[in-house]
Amino acid sequence: MKTIGLIGGLTWYSTLDYYRLLNELVNKHLGGVHAARVILNSVDFAEIKPLTEQQDWQGLAEIMCAAAKSIEAGGADCVMIGANTMHKIADEVQAAVNIPVIHIADAVAAAIKSKQLKKVALLGTKYTMQLDFYKDKLSQQGITVIIPGEAAIEFINDTIYNEFGKGIFLPERKQQYIRIINALIEQGAEGIILGCTEIPILIKQQDCTVPVFDTALVHAMAAVEFALR
Repeated sequence: MKTIGLIGGLTWYSTLDYYRLLNELVNKHLGGVHAARVILNSVDFAEIKPLTEQQDWQGLAEIMCAAAKSIEAGGADCVMIGANTMHKIADEVQAAVNIPVIHIADAVAAAIKSKQLKKVALLGTKYTMQLDFYKDKLSQQGITVIIPGEAAIEFINDTIYNEFGKGIFLPERKQQYIRIINALIEQGAEGIILGCTEIPILIKQQDCTVPVFDTALVHAMAAVEFALR
């Protein structure tokens, strides 16, 4: 079994889920008391959040690249960046190490294609929804991506940074998310990408009438597939 490297703390709430998922998936494949080989470098989200809001991608790349290098030096065979938005600088991270970076959007695109869907909605930070780095990965696979309107984008972004990042997951927010999702389904979305790794803590498959793509789970599955290859 190969060793999975994970850059966590983006936020630590979703990092908990990543660690659980990696171990559960490895155990499902290997049985017994098997667990994943994981090297975790957990960064301080208080440093990440303001740099993201300033769109200081160079500053973020320096932090992420340093974390990836330490993971590689520790003996990992691959790197996962445990957040969708930080994949804006995935190419820089890949250039900094000699082990593969398992890109979350590549894994999500493969999962969508496996269900033969052509049009999906993307929820996440405003950077994930509005910038091209994520949508381009999907469009290269023939997948059309739609996003909510401006008011919904601001609402989702605010909940991610000012609530989910603090571990606050309110029932009334869930209802608002479901309304946004249902509106996107009415616009033709055949699936919903939960493109922030905290959103799956709030929204589950049973909340939606179309397939939901839990990006933390999909990402973890891709890493475990690599580790057990």
